[in-house]
Amino acid sequence: MDAINQGIYLDYASTSPLLDEVLEATQVLLPQFYANPDSLHTPGSKMAALQQRARKQIAGLLGCQDHEVIFTSGATEANNMAIKGIALANQAKGKHIVTTAIEHKSVMSAITQLVDHFGFECTILPVDAKGNIDLHQLEASLRKDTILVSVMAVNNEIGTVFPIDTITQIVKRYSKAYMHVDYVQALGKIELQLQRVDAASFSGHKIGGLKGSGVLFKGQNVPMLPLLSGGQQENYQRSGTSNAIANITFAKAMRLAIESQPVSYRKATRWKQRIISECKQIEGWACISAEDASPFIISMAYPKVPSQIMLNALDQKGIYVSAISTCSTKSQQVSYVHQAIGLSDDRSRSVIRVSLSSMTKDEDVEAFIQAYKEVIFHGYST
Repeated sequence: MDAINQGIYLDYASTSPLLDEVLEATQVLLPQFYANPDSLHTPGSKMAALQQRARKQIAGLLGCQDHEVIFTSGATEANNMAIKGIALANQAKGKHIVTTAIEHKSVMSAITQLVDHFGFECTILPVDAKGNIDLHQLEASLRKDTILVSVMAVNNEIGTVFPIDTITQIVKRYSKAYMHVDYVQALGKIELQLQRVDAASFSGHKIGGLKGSGVLFKGQNVPMLPLLSGGQQENYQRSGTSNAIANITFAKAMRLAIESQPVSYRKATRWKQRIISECKQIEGWACISAEDASPFIISMAYPKVPSQIMLNALDQKGIYVSAISTCSTKSQQVSYVHQAIGLSDDRSRSVIRVSLSSMTKDEDVEAFIQAYKEVIFHGYST
């Protein structure tokens, strides 16, 4: 990573560099294992066996059955598969969906399409200044025709951690709805809570895996209409020639992420405390992320330096962070997540996001703090 960027990368919530182990595995596998895993000849059978072993490893890590693991091209596809597929397959039972105001764009857009084109209705739960939902409001929103509730585990912009186990218990107690969780920003960072969850989305490139790799966990008794038709791949749930190498290396990336999670969490907690301790001495500075938010995502604002100026100035110093979600950066709009937690447009336009991972080092954090202060105190304030 350093050889390419010649700088310090602190945008892991957007994507991550390949883990050395994943890169090595990819380099070994690509030249030798290129056959279609659905082919009946020997090379195809070997490819299929490797992919099935990866599926079994992932199932073991998630605590589910092999056939409940569906390989996808990433979390956006997994979110769309779960939301559209479950909603369309169960619309005879009801057409009401519940979600929150700060979900990832892929979740919001999938639900919007169901509402605009397929006659579904959606209740969007508001959040407080920390990004939390009111659990009583969640309970009150559930109806006899509610068929799906979709809630992320960790928000990708401000790091809010939702109590997934509690939310799932409420959903199951007061409705017959299926529960979907976007676990992208949680994998390898906080403990997964898949008990009673019906579907869950994961991404490979957020944890040091290849881009174009993802997984949808779908409980075996959950009806889901496939979005891609044409073949028997993924037990007829997702047709198309398998991206087998990406799927195989996803298992390695997931195992390494989960194994390193306890140590990574302790380090990230210390780094977050260090950043906040230093920055809160700056007059006017504010931490947007809540104290109990994920330590891997720190959203902060200094009103005298707009986000884009701060990003560019840090970039010139070899420090790479971001502002709003990468999926929304080209729209040039104020973040809807910031609006949902009550930030003014002016405040929102000064927010940057620092995101950490197991690959982060102490010196990376110290370099960011120094560079951030230099930008603020040496000519960029207005």
